Amino acid sequence: MAFDLGLENKVVVITGGATGIALAIGRLTGLSVSGLLLCIGFATGLEFARQGAHVAICGRSEAKLAKAREAFAAEGFELFTEALDVCDAEKLYAFGDHVIEKFGRLDVWMNNAGIAITKPLLEFTEEEWNRVLDLNLNAVFHGSQYAARKMIALGNGGVILNAGSFQALMPAAAAVPYGTTKAAVVMFSRTFAAEMAPYNIRVLSYIPGVISTPMAIDWLNETDQIRNIPSYRYGQPEDLANALVFGSRQLHQRRPHRRDRRQVLRAEPPLRL
Repeated sequence: MAFDLGLENKVVVITGGATGIALAIGRLTGLSVSGLLLCIGFATGLEFARQGAHVAICGRSEAKLAKAREAFAAEGFELFTEALDVCDAEKLYAFGDHVIEKFGRLDVWMNNAGIAITKPLLEFTEEEWNRVLDLNLNAVFHGSQYAARKMIALGNGGVILNAGSFQALMPAAAAVPYGTTKAAVVMFSRTFAAEMAPYNIRVLSYIPGVISTPMAIDWLNETDQIRNIPSYRYGQPEDLANALVFGSRQLHQRRPHRRDRRQVLRAEPPLRL
């Protein structure tokens, strides 16, 4: 008997969930496609759908979103999508509003979109630096704040998932902006979790190891990272997707009184997790 994660009819939003889905469609449908790898957001969304959740994905490419809908349909699932740049906060908020209008609730928000520019810091332009910060950190702030406000208003609690990286803990040459933003996301998630706990909202950052994704594959091949992995294989997006879906399971929690919320949010010194 399958383990019930309590995700039936829950609503899941994933940003940046359409990149690199062509190979995934081939795996699922037998269509003749090649050249791209399965991304973490898409793999996670599909696993949520298999658990009975309603899934909404946004990304910049309408063509890739159409392929994502095709892959979901091949397994009998509906996928709600919108094309947008998550760095545009107003469009991101509008996407969230459209999801809530369609499904009537919001239970899981996954800030998955990200970018890595690999070269020495001395060669970075200010524009490149800001692009990494905008997508990897500022978009996480906007998405998390929006999701939390809506979850509080809806009164059902929820889960916010933020993409970290092992480079948040382990420095890597030629990746200063990326590692900086991912370290910030980890601490952002920990401190925001303390604020949101009274509302039954869990804020989690996930720190995967070496995962074979479209964003990472060139770097992995160039640096031969597999030699440092005891199992001599890279992690796959499906590996991480299973853990993220399990971590989003709906737990029964008491609903604190409004007084409890004020006490926690105004606590001095700040709460520690």
